[in-house]
Amino acid sequence: MDEADLLSHAERNHYRQHARAFLSEKLAAASTLPCDLPARPAALAAWIERNSVKVGEQYRDYLNARKTGSARQYFSGKSHAYYFLNAVAPTKLVDGAWLYGLCKRWDDPRFSSLIRIYLEELGEGLPNKNHVLLYRKLLAMHGSDRWHRFEDTYFEQGAIQIALSMHAADFLPEVIGFNLGYEQLPLHLLITAYELDELGIDPYYFTLHVTVDNAATGHAQKAMQSVFDAMPQVADREEFYRRIMNGYRLNMLGIDTLTAIRSFDLERELLAVMAEKAKLGSQLHSDYCRVAGRTINDWLAEPGHLPELLSNLQKMGWINRHQHPQNSRFWNLIHGERAPMFGVFSAYEQQLIWDWIGGDWLTKRTGSEGGPPRELAFRARKRLYEALNQGRRYAHPSIGTRGVIRTHADHDKSNGEDDFNADLRELERKLSALPGREEVMAELVELMSPARHHTAAGLMATRIFTRMLQST
Repeated sequence: MDEADLLSHAERNHYRQHARAFLSEKLAAASTLPCDLPARPAALAAWIERNSVKVGEQYRDYLNARKTGSARQYFSGKSHAYYFLNAVAPTKLVDGAWLYGLCKRWDDPRFSSLIRIYLEELGEGLPNKNHVLLYRKLLAMHGSDRWHRFEDTYFEQGAIQIALSMHAADFLPEVIGFNLGYEQLPLHLLITAYELDELGIDPYYFTLHVTVDNAATGHAQKAMQSVFDAMPQVADREEFYRRIMNGYRLNMLGIDTLTAIRSFDLERELLAVMAEKAKLGSQLHSDYCRVAGRTINDWLAEPGHLPELLSNLQKMGWINRHQHPQNSRFWNLIHGERAPMFGVFSAYEQQLIWDWIGGDWLTKRTGSEGGPPRELAFRARKRLYEALNQGRRYAHPSIGTRGVIRTHADHDKSNGEDDFNADLRELERKLSALPGREEVMAELVELMSPARHHTAAGLMATRIFTRMLQST
């Protein structure tokens, strides 16, 4: 073992110790919270059914209200929806992580249901089904890369999931309990998918979870089965279930979905974006343009004065609030390929500006989502695309087509072995050199970690692992 390996090993131990302390702290906090799980495992099936029926009834009521003209419950507009996608990204980008620690026990039938759930979270190695990749693509589609700017509390739930992944051997009941709670179908998932689609945003990541988490055959059912599969036969079963209940409570910590949605403030978010742009743009504007007697560079040099700058731009007629944004000179400076400030603001940032300028004009319109440009619902757009391209397969970047499952590197025969596939060729070589099945599975598990499963090598490892598990 060389110096680099020693350092890496020491760092891993350091993070593991911190993760364990963090998890113990959160479990202590969770123990004080109420728990709606039944007192006995035998009642879990009825509990899941009741919850499923209740959510179905609540969603039906929501749909009926929308049909009679009620406004969206979650998102005031498209920028609000983009904000939400960022706010929950710290959790969505580690989707399924809490179950990773069980993969090393691939030959133990007690954990087959849980490992099956983890593999499905990873899309069984298919890029267009891997949940983390799907969410990354969703963020990229809309220029939404602001999630890392959120406060620490938005990262708490994801950190809990990572900590569970690192300490499954010592917190097995808690992992099972957390999974049991996480895999129940919540009302907010259904409403989120509906309103995102209505705003022209691809809801596939969310609708996928609606289908895979179903109580009949999906993750909710597998989560319940895992409780019975792992229940000790000799050790204290009541204590085991008590710890399951406490793991279930971990789902209640951190920022929940509704709190994330309600935390959106359009003007505050707009000013945060403008302040970030000011850091880079305070020396890039010509001095001939002045607002209230000061150059733009002067205004941008003092971010605290940005509200005053926006106010003065309104007084000068550069921004006409509560009108069509195209009536504002400022909007035409930033939007369009020939705009003087083309490329300065991302799609998400432009949407914030559009919604802020439009204001009451947007909310008074039928279908108040607005947007530059106004769009059909995502699914309606998909159907239109298919109608216009009869005979062609739809290939949306976040849905794609189901590729062929490969267990080897994809070589470019025309150019030989190129750098694009070097990592996969090395993995193939490394696996073929291992002496037996256990060593191969151990190598694959390393690449299926929350940090690596969405990489090319991680996806390939997941495909191979899935096939080998099926042949066990």
